[in-house]
Amino acid sequence: MILNLNVGYSQDTTIELEYDIARLVIEDLIKGDASKEELFLSKDQIKVLESKISLKDSIILKKNDIIGNYESIMGKQTEQLSSIKDLSKQLQLDLKKQKAKTQLFKLGGTTVLIGAVILTIL
Repeated sequence: MILNLNVGYSQDTTIELEYDIARLVIEDLIKGDASKEELFLSKDQIKVLESKISLKDSIILKKNDIIGNYESIMGKQTEQLSSIKDLSKQLQLDLKKQKAKTQLFKLGGTTVLIGAVILTIL
């Protein structure tokens, strides 16, 4: 078997090969075409994987931002709770003081009234 190959840009160049060599050349060409196709598919897969990684990275960054926001909210709520407790304690203290003043004025008013009555009687 003789294989006629046209090589180069000129179609008038012919190479004649023996059957065994021609078969090996054809096998190599088929393997080369398959390798090119596999390389093309591998590059496509790499692009898809890179886009997935990029998407996952952006999701992770957004989740980290959300977690940071929640932690900030929790910190502010803790501060507010502490402030409310302090204000509640202050209010209870002020209430006790006011009750003491009210009792003092009641006793003082009663004492003054009794003293005035005693003075008027004497």
